[in-house]
Amino acid sequence: VQLQAFGGGLVQAGASLRLTCVASGVTFNDYTMGWYRQVPGKEREFVAAWRLGRTFYADSAKGRRTISRDIAKNTMYLQMNNLQPEDTAVYFCAAGRAILSSSRYSTCYLYWGQGTLVTVSS
Repeated sequence: VQLQAFGGGLVQAGASLRLTCVASGVTFNDYTMGWYRQVPGKEREFVAAWRLGRTFYADSAKGRRTISRDIAKNTMYLQMNNLQPEDTAVYFCAAGRAILSSSRYSTCYLYWGQGTLVTVSS
């Protein structure tokens, strides 16, 4: 199983980015797919998850982030709008077997991508 996240970069406050996670060795419909972020020195923080056509967001992400996927391409996306400096972090994608209501817990995920850095300047 391999997850590869990319699409991060340096943007100004208010900008948008779309992160991409390409998965190999997993079938999306068999897994819960999630996005997390991590600031150095802090714990990994749940952003959003997708499972069987349903989505689940952290409260801080609702209305600002949209998770989606292209099953045919085994690819997941995270659309991030109105980025702010506090959104600066490494963003990871992950795959696990948890039900959606448990998808906020990082221990539920079996596989992790390498992360992509998002830096938002003020």
